[in-house]
Amino acid sequence: MKLIERYILRRTSLMFFGTLLPLLGIVWTTQALTNVNLVTDSGQSMLAFLKLATLILPSVIPIILPFAFVIGVAQTLTAMNADSELTVLNAAGSSRMMIIRPIIYLGVGLSVVSFVVDNFVEPYSRTAVRQMIATAHADMLSSVIQENAFRKVTDGLYVQVSRRKGGGVLEGLFVADTRDPKVEYVYYAREGAIDEKTSALVMNDGEVHRKLPNGDVSVIKFDSYAFDLADLTERAGEATIRAKDRDLPFLLNPDPNDEQVKRNPGAFTAELHRRFTEWTLPLIFGLVALVASVDARSHREARVHPMVTSLLVALAIRWAMFYAASASETSYYAIPFLYLIPVGVAALAIRQLSRHKSLELPASLRARLMDLRDSLMARLSGRSGAASTSHGQQQ
Repeated sequence: MKLIERYILRRTSLMFFGTLLPLLGIVWTTQALTNVNLVTDSGQSMLAFLKLATLILPSVIPIILPFAFVIGVAQTLTAMNADSELTVLNAAGSSRMMIIRPIIYLGVGLSVVSFVVDNFVEPYSRTAVRQMIATAHADMLSSVIQENAFRKVTDGLYVQVSRRKGGGVLEGLFVADTRDPKVEYVYYAREGAIDEKTSALVMNDGEVHRKLPNGDVSVIKFDSYAFDLADLTERAGEATIRAKDRDLPFLLNPDPNDEQVKRNPGAFTAELHRRFTEWTLPLIFGLVALVASVDARSHREARVHPMVTSLLVALAIRWAMFYAASASETSYYAIPFLYLIPVGVAALAIRQLSRHKSLELPASLRARLMDLRDSLMARLSGRSGAASTSHGQQQ
């Protein structure tokens, strides 16, 4: 690699990491804070929260990395153009490949990193995150019944006790269960206890009120009643592993007996094809940024900032890929678009680069923008001159 190529590679890498780290920190913090209440309510330590936040990080990287790269490339080449470095390279007879080659090398490397993270690291971290959240829910069930506290166990289930006694005995039990939209239950009991073996709340000397949608209420008194929490603790203690949580070998050969595969086989097919295409986005976005900013331009030339153009095109590509991936879950006809979009964009970008064309405004619109800029500059200059003359007369 030549000296100028190493120089461009170093500047682009520094700009890329300078963009990636703040974006990654913002998105990571936002995602991690969504689970703060769960960790605190279940009595988890700060170390558990840090572990959970760290496991969320791999799921953020493939999303942020391509956009950080397109910003890094566009901003680096724009700065080089502003410093007349691109003009000097052109005047010295340097090939455009000296500018393009280091960007392509970096884009290929980042695409490989995205492929590894998306197919091997992220599935493991997502599974671990789901398991930690499920465990936190299970821990919350064991600690939720507290003295003189009206607590929400899960959506539609609330528990309160008036006093704890020795041996795990609970006095003054109140349970409100509205999880079933067709019927509401309210339980009152003089005392009760949690049976650790059967995961049931055993209540003694109480009554249950059942209210139907038509307003009818029935009251049943009981000497002993077991409120079954087994299904709730089972759902809380076991994580549901979905298509995005599976690694590449499983997606290539999914287990036909898996409950999620039986329920939604299209999601696993769509996820497999998404993994085979979205890892190329860093390279695709790099090509888009090159088309927008690789050529030396005059500072007087009216054009949209290359970074704005690159980001708008990148957002459009990312939206199209996301839409195609979502549609692939229900329609096999959408799967080819997952491959056509990156291949088509790459082919168009390479064609533009080979023909020394760039993303630019039409000539008529550029002329209008230049006239508008000149008129604004003239007005500002006139106002500034008038203000200076008025100030001098006052003195």
